[in-house]
Amino acid sequence: MKSWIEAAIEGKAEAQEQLMKQYRGMALAVARRRLGSMLWAEDVVQEAFAEAFANLGKLDKPEAFPGWFKVIVERQCHRHERRKQHTVVPITELLHVDLDRDSRHNPEEQALLNEKYRSLHDSIDDLPSALSRVVHMFYFQGYSLKEISDALNVSVSALKKRLYDARAKLRHSLPVTDMLNVFNELYEGGKHMLHITNGDHAADRIRQSGIQGEVVAWRELYTFGPVFPDMSKRNERARRADYLEAQLGIPKSEYMKIRELEQKLDSLDRHREVVLWFEYDLYDQTMLSYLLHVLHEKGANQAKLHLLCLDSHPEISRFRGLGQLTPVQIERLSGTWHVIEEEEMEAGRRFWEAYVSPDPQDHARYFLEDKAALPYAQAAFQAHLSRLPSTANGLGMIEQTTLEIVKNGTVHPFDVFQQVSEKLHLLGLGDLQYWAHLRRMADGPHALLHVEGAKAFPNFRQQDESFRFAVLALTELGERVLHGERDGAALWTDEWWIGGIMTGAGKSSDWRWDPEIGALVNIREM
Repeated sequence: MKSWIEAAIEGKAEAQEQLMKQYRGMALAVARRRLGSMLWAEDVVQEAFAEAFANLGKLDKPEAFPGWFKVIVERQCHRHERRKQHTVVPITELLHVDLDRDSRHNPEEQALLNEKYRSLHDSIDDLPSALSRVVHMFYFQGYSLKEISDALNVSVSALKKRLYDARAKLRHSLPVTDMLNVFNELYEGGKHMLHITNGDHAADRIRQSGIQGEVVAWRELYTFGPVFPDMSKRNERARRADYLEAQLGIPKSEYMKIRELEQKLDSLDRHREVVLWFEYDLYDQTMLSYLLHVLHEKGANQAKLHLLCLDSHPEISRFRGLGQLTPVQIERLSGTWHVIEEEEMEAGRRFWEAYVSPDPQDHARYFLEDKAALPYAQAAFQAHLSRLPSTANGLGMIEQTTLEIVKNGTVHPFDVFQQVSEKLHLLGLGDLQYWAHLRRMADGPHALLHVEGAKAFPNFRQQDESFRFAVLALTELGERVLHGERDGAALWTDEWWIGGIMTGAGKSSDWRWDPEIGALVNIREM
């Protein structure tokens, strides 16, 4: 593949044709899912390949081509949507045209409408060429300011000045009194936007990027502890707060700040647009599904909802999250989000309902459902199920991977965590959560790990510097469980949660994850 890309960079037609064969299916799937039409998808993919081949020389690492090209496809989809939107809705709003059923079939109204369209375009064409070109590229062809800046070699601030001057001139040449306000609100707003993302690091990056609007970090950890269909109920919220304090050391007062975030969802009508920024892993997909579930329950809202969800970035070889991106890279993503459709809202609801169910059969049934509306849901949910006790030895994937890494000679906790989190990156595992898993494996009469040289495990409240230099080793029981001679699921005496499923408490569940076939099975029926 690399040689094809290198040859394509040199302009060889045969190599470009090979790349089109290799990535056409992926590109069509991305475009069709977003645009809902194979006809439009074909056009967009053709444009995407043309843009990619014209810019291959800018690709520093040939192996980054798949992610880089996917971003181009999504950007072309965005342009297509903006071209459709800008040439129909904004202009008619601008001209205060009432396109009800009668006016569409009224020849006089249609003639007046055509005249207003002609007047608008003539006025734009009469602008100085520097202004006219930017207006056409930004408002009618769907290019972002950054893309125009790159194409024309003009700074973004200078482009904004040109758009301002163009609007001022058009306001004087057209019989439209509020043109400036409408253009500002529809296209260069941002002050009334709300951005919701997965944590403080990503939120800071968005703020630093210069993207306008309020930025909120959604501080929850739905991949740990008890979760429920309605997370806002007082009793269930208190139960979760108690559990997180006991297991992770998070003070109840700190956790209860989630109520302030949830109030944001009750006042979305203060924002014209809401953008959800998330990633591909289980940590993010549970957060995204919860938000889609809540928004679905609240029904229609005046705010337009958008989604930007990534599993790669052309400039990051091993993409793991938005926090890896620089503010400049974040800014380039502005406008590449898409409008959330009802199908995605419903898909988020289904994911959440299955995830929080206490019945393993609900998880098994959902896993077999079509999840095309949320492209990362399938892999994330499989990662979720892999945390359940396995058919092999009763260990979940986190415990299994930890024991294997320690047995292979990595003995310091932070080194073990780094390898586990990389190998199981689909989980989006954080260190606070992992230390709870590690402590569980090392505590009690049935410990699978022995820890030497540490006074205490880290948590939200405390950090023991000696823990960094602690040494891990498998106990005799840990060796036996790892080799399948004992069932690990029957050893845990504490209450432990995997989504809505409660495990541990000395019970051995009939439902197990079978890593060989990648399915949740009932061992009594095997």
